[in-house]
Amino acid sequence: MINTDGCVQRARSAVEESTDAEVVRDSLTEPARFGLLYERHAKVLHIYAYRRLGREAAEDVVAETFMKAFRARRTYDLSRQDARPWFFAIAIREIARHHRIEQARYRVLLRSADDQREECHADRVADAASAQIWRRPLIEALMRLTRRERDVLLMVAWADLTYEEIARALEIPLGTVRSRLNRARQKIRKYLPDDIALEKM
Repeated sequence: MINTDGCVQRARSAVEESTDAEVVRDSLTEPARFGLLYERHAKVLHIYAYRRLGREAAEDVVAETFMKAFRARRTYDLSRQDARPWFFAIAIREIARHHRIEQARYRVLLRSADDQREECHADRVADAASAQIWRRPLIEALMRLTRRERDVLLMVAWADLTYEEIARALEIPLGTVRSRLNRARQKIRKYLPDDIALEKM
């Protein structure tokens, strides 16, 4: 009897160890392979979009992001091993289309920030740990940022992207990322109490 378990496990390991670029390349002839990128990146994209837009809009953003990425996969720069900035580039454009939803979300959060018994409180964040981020001073501070400043600040704080990755995602020079982030930090620190801060701000 031939034992194929080891071969299957090695094949699965090879697939899981493939870089994003290799997966994109392989998906050109095997479209189903693109699903591996969803498994790798959908969660962080959903958390980011959820915090900015809420559950329903976040689900739309993630779905649209992967659909558009799949359709555009032939244009992907295969020299980029990590596709996360590419996905965020698409997601940020989708979030921009929901600008009014984001602003309305902040207004709702402001109204409910002082009432922990609100039924919608559980919907404010993607998980229990992030519930602490939605405090009135932070909401008010974020509302004072321009959309471009907020994009850069939150991609650092919530998406854990490097400056270089943000520059690629937003298709702007590295110096522009730094200047927008600096302006955002100055504004947000001006309005935030000392005991409230964005992670890695």
